[in-house]
Amino acid sequence: MPSIKIIELDANSPLPSDCTAILAGLTIPCREEVVHNGGMRLIYVFLLPLLIACNLLAAAEIDPVLDTAERHIQIQTKGLPGKVTIRLGKIDTSRLPPCAALEAYTPPGAKMMGKTSVGIRCLTPNAWNILIPAEILVTGNYVTTARSILAGQAIQAGDLHVLSGDVSTLPTGIISDPAAALGKTLRNSLGAGQLLRSDQLISPMVIRQGQSVRVISKGAGFAVSGEGKAINNAAEGQLVQVRMNSGQTVSGTARSDGSVEISF
Repeated sequence: MPSIKIIELDANSPLPSDCTAILAGLTIPCREEVVHNGGMRLIYVFLLPLLIACNLLAAAEIDPVLDTAERHIQIQTKGLPGKVTIRLGKIDTSRLPPCAALEAYTPPGAKMMGKTSVGIRCLTPNAWNILIPAEILVTGNYVTTARSILAGQAIQAGDLHVLSGDVSTLPTGIISDPAAALGKTLRNSLGAGQLLRSDQLISPMVIRQGQSVRVISKGAGFAVSGEGKAINNAAEGQLVQVRMNSGQTVSGTARSDGSVEISF
């Protein structure tokens, strides 16, 4: 007796989409039953080989070349803020020679945002290389000025406005979190509604040239501090040189409290 598979569906439930083409034109044995709530239930009976054919059809729809390109984009865009949508261009891969090992790469000069391309090369047994056109849309937040801000003016929360949309076409270095701009100043004045970028911002100086600073040297299991004078101005996180009271010159990282940290 041939193996059978019974799938129970509600009367309004559609058939599995992958089987639509296979089942078209077939007479499907079924029977109606009355369930306890008075509704009707259809029980479809399929031969097991038919279900296997459905699974094979679904697997055949996955193009290994395009699948490799999409996986590469997913990996490369994993760290992007916002929702990433990938659209691959149409390309006929059926004419390519058989390939047992595919490798994806980012072409020189290509960026993983906006309209771009992904390279796919065959490693074995045939050597070929193609470019797959792609469009990468990134929906996320970006910060604009809520009003005019003068150069040198410290940015406050009321000066900024957060918008959401496709950021793939915007310039690089856009600010997505207003907290990254608060307390900083602008290199050049901006009018209201202008896009804010990181290269337009200047961090406030936490150390001034000639200022007395505390130098903290840290290592595995120890911390030693000393005093000296700063040789240059520095914002938080920037490199600063300090002439110690002993006459020795050291370099460290400026901290928000005006101290200098040297790590070993």
